[in-house]
Amino acid sequence: MKIDTFGVETWMNEWETKCELNLAETCVESLSIEELLLMAGKNETDLSALLPLKMTYGEIRGSDRLRNAIAALYNKQSSVNVVVTHGTIGANMLVHKTLVEHGDHVISIVPTYQQHYSIPKSIGANIEFLRLHEEAGWLPDLDELQKLIVPGTKLIALTNPNNPTGALIPRKMLDEIAAIAQRVGAWVLCDEVYRGTDQQGGGMTVSMADVYEKGISTAGMSKAYSLAGLRLGWIVAPIDLIEEVMVQRDYDTISVGMLDDHFATIALESYSNLLKRAHDITRGNLSYLASWIEGEPKLSWVKPKSGTTALVKFDLEMGSYDFCVELLQKTGVMFTPGAALQMEGYVRIGYANNPEILKSGLERVSDFLLRH
Repeated sequence: MKIDTFGVETWMNEWETKCELNLAETCVESLSIEELLLMAGKNETDLSALLPLKMTYGEIRGSDRLRNAIAALYNKQSSVNVVVTHGTIGANMLVHKTLVEHGDHVISIVPTYQQHYSIPKSIGANIEFLRLHEEAGWLPDLDELQKLIVPGTKLIALTNPNNPTGALIPRKMLDEIAAIAQRVGAWVLCDEVYRGTDQQGGGMTVSMADVYEKGISTAGMSKAYSLAGLRLGWIVAPIDLIEEVMVQRDYDTISVGMLDDHFATIALESYSNLLKRAHDITRGNLSYLASWIEGEPKLSWVKPKSGTTALVKFDLEMGSYDFCVELLQKTGVMFTPGAALQMEGYVRIGYANNPEILKSGLERVSDFLLRH
């Protein structure tokens, strides 16, 4: 199977270890195991629970305790609707491999995480793009979706909250998307890895799995929960689809690591504490970023309503890749070029890292922009 080069991941692989101040990071500042235990009301003595664990494959679908903790994040789901995966990236891969066949019609929003169009394309699906536009606040145009969808459309792929724009599809629009999909029997896959980071209220985005009977939600521990190192995600979907996913999963996952399962369970059983920390970081940092952009005449944006990234337009006589390389080499600050996201003329800024890293990095970017 041939597949397109993954633009964002290629960029990150090449430059992430060469920067001084990482403003391309998409995870809320990562936690240590010690910090996780403290936030969960535990301490070092609780690590003794790991000592008798035999390093077997463990429970293949994920432990009952973990799947119950995941189900509790949703309004209408139980553990039978959950299967644990190797990160959200593994969850998305499994859904596409399970549902999509050669010749199927798939609609994907753009910009989005590249998995959602490159994997179906590699399978031989016919891909159509529902392009998001800045003037619409980076939200889907439902009239355009109506034009794209046809009888036999297999799948509509969304990210909500959106990567890279931070746009948030509201409940009413999710209901309308579900109604459009229902007319032709299409599935709706919603990558919700940034769920929990809304800028308002409790922070929890409405989940597509709770909205639509053929809705599929994927998520994981990396972004809002600050535990990317666990490499643990999940799929929430109707039971019949979960069983079909298990057939694919036997070929590439078998099970996740028992230690990953253990610490993810501890985290999700105290998820409100982790999300409070995430809100403190993302809401404070986004406020600072907004003030900074307001003072930069060469930059403009639609302010994110959720997530950990912003898509920022720049007014310079250079492409986004050249801009980001020169910025990194001259200042040590790392952004992500829009070209890696099919969005030339923009950069993606991650604003959920340590606040001091954000402030120091943006000061250097201001000096860089003055020289241009």
